[in-house]
Amino acid sequence: MTAEADVHVIDDDEAVRASIDFLLRTAMLTVKTYESAGAFLEVAPTIGSGCIITDVRMPGLSGLELLRRLGEMQIGLPVIVITGHGDVPLAVEAMKSGAVDFLEKPFDDDVLLASVRSALNRSEASAAIETERAEIRQRIAALTHRERDVLEGLVAGHPNKIIAFKLEISPRTVEIYRANVMTKMKAGSLSELVRMALIADPAKSPGP
Repeated sequence: MTAEADVHVIDDDEAVRASIDFLLRTAMLTVKTYESAGAFLEVAPTIGSGCIITDVRMPGLSGLELLRRLGEMQIGLPVIVITGHGDVPLAVEAMKSGAVDFLEKPFDDDVLLASVRSALNRSEASAAIETERAEIRQRIAALTHRERDVLEGLVAGHPNKIIAFKLEISPRTVEIYRANVMTKMKAGSLSELVRMALIADPAKSPGP
C-alpha cells in the first residue's frame, strides 16, 4: 500500500478515535483522525487515496450525511461505517449509500483490520484505474473529430462497412482512420481499443 493511503478515522468520541488510532498504528498503518465529519470534509478534496472509518451517529453531520456529501463531491474513498448496537437499519442504509462495510460495536480488532486492509486495496485499485482513465482520455483528446467518430462506431460493435455507411465515407477510408486510431491510442487489438474506450467513458458501454 502506498504512503498516501491513509486511514481517516472520524468519530466525535475522543476515546474511540484514540483506540482505533492505536490499533491501526500498531498494524503499521498511517492514520489521521477527525472529531467531526465537517472537519474531514474540509480536507477531503485534497486526499488522493486511502479509506474512511466513520461513526454513523455523530452531532452535526452524521455518517449517512457524510456519505451523501462525499457522493456529491465525487470523492470515491471506500467508507467503513461503525454502528452501535441496534443500528443495523442505519448500516443497511449506509451500504445503500455507498459504504463498503459496517462494523457493529464492540467490534473485534482483527475484523476491523481485515476490513481496513480490504478497503485500502480497493482504494489503490480505484486510484490505478483513475490514472489509466486520465491517460486514455488524453489519447482520445488527440484524435481528430472523424477519428473519434470511427472509434465510437468500433465501440458500438459496428463493422467497417456500417461505420462507412453511417459516416458517408468509403470502407477504405474507415480502415485508414481505424489504423490511425489504433496507433494514437496505442492499442494492440480491437478488444484492447474497446476496453480503453470503456474505461475512459463507461457510459459508452454498448447496450444489449
